[in-house]
Amino acid sequence: MPGVVLLGAQWGDEGKGKITDLLSRDYDYVARFQGGNNAGHTVIVGDRKLQLHLIPSGIMYDNVTPVIGNGCVLDLKVLIDEIDRLESEGISCERLVISSNAHLIMPYHRDLDAASEHRLGANLIGTTKRGIGPAYSDKVSRMGLRMQDLFDRSIFREKVAAALIEKNDILAKVYGLPTYTVDDIATEYQQYAQRLKPYIADTSPLINDALDKDDWVLFEGAQGTLLDIDHGTYPFVTSSNPTAGGAAVGAGVGPTKINRVLGIAKAYITRVGSGPFPTELSCADGDTFIEVGREYGTTTGRRRRAGWYDAVITKYAVQVNGLTDLCITKLDILSEFPTIKICVAYKHLDQTYTTVPGHQSAFHHAQPVYEEMPGWNVDISGCRHFDDLPPAAQAYIKRLEELAGVPVTMIAVGPDREQTIHRGFLQRNRSN
Repeated sequence: MPGVVLLGAQWGDEGKGKITDLLSRDYDYVARFQGGNNAGHTVIVGDRKLQLHLIPSGIMYDNVTPVIGNGCVLDLKVLIDEIDRLESEGISCERLVISSNAHLIMPYHRDLDAASEHRLGANLIGTTKRGIGPAYSDKVSRMGLRMQDLFDRSIFREKVAAALIEKNDILAKVYGLPTYTVDDIATEYQQYAQRLKPYIADTSPLINDALDKDDWVLFEGAQGTLLDIDHGTYPFVTSSNPTAGGAAVGAGVGPTKINRVLGIAKAYITRVGSGPFPTELSCADGDTFIEVGREYGTTTGRRRRAGWYDAVITKYAVQVNGLTDLCITKLDILSEFPTIKICVAYKHLDQTYTTVPGHQSAFHHAQPVYEEMPGWNVDISGCRHFDDLPPAAQAYIKRLEELAGVPVTMIAVGPDREQTIHRGFLQRNRSN
């Protein structure tokens, strides 16, 4: 009964898409459990580069049932466009299943998101302006609309009318923006309902039954641990729980059905948007990470911020998620550096921290304490076994294991599927 959670151990953008795609072929189900189209995965298949925002990476394999769980929020136009794009590439979406309890991103959510960010000015959060936060806010306020509401026209219109009483007032009186009518929204969304009805199901029983039958289920997270609404660098976070506990809630399974938790971390670290970043580099080394690592957002195209690997954050991710394994991605990018730094602690005022400080002020002003290790200055993109790596690269990985307290069982040395070193992560022998 392998139920495996795959999640980001940093601030997102760790290369989860490639690893999910690589592992998916061994699984029967891949279930996305949180977030919306504020996330993006780039999957490289041969000479094709496919960008996924909502549909789980398992869509690439005929043996996998991709599931969008109840914890997600969905922009239906984006979802349909993504289905159409995949179908045009010859990738069937017939197996896709969408939770009837997943919440909808409405047009007014996008407007409110963008207007709120604009109003914050220099204090902006750095959202993608996709309406994610307002949609989750309505979910918690019990004002949201769910996928299942699309299929009862009277209920849908009633809920939209109730929402617009408040939303139109805010749009017009606070932000000076155009308002919406129930008819406009109902007409648009009934078109979506007709298109998406074949995909809708109660996905919690589906996933639980699969696990009870010893099928393999991979729970796919978006964003990363430090963007978690409860455990991240609040308020510079996403609006959901991309940590391991979110997998149980967002897919509708009990925590005892999760057997392994794989954290994905870059060999350095990046983040998009505002917020604290102790190891951020504003120098040539930072530019090297950006340009050589092609660090631009899949969803927004925004240039990411970059810095040296932060072992304090990884240790925190191990604790918060109960990580059993680490995957280190983009190790090949470090080949550019003669000397490599690892942040092993923070200093603030007269205190030294070896875990993420509990108070936001200490984290905002934390100064990194670095260890330095020799680089290797050779191309490692062709390595397929740990022993193929230069001794300095092996030593770097071993040091990351020591600092995290969990094994590094996968290492990515390039963007393609085959550019991966396997060191004992769970793999399926389908002949059994």
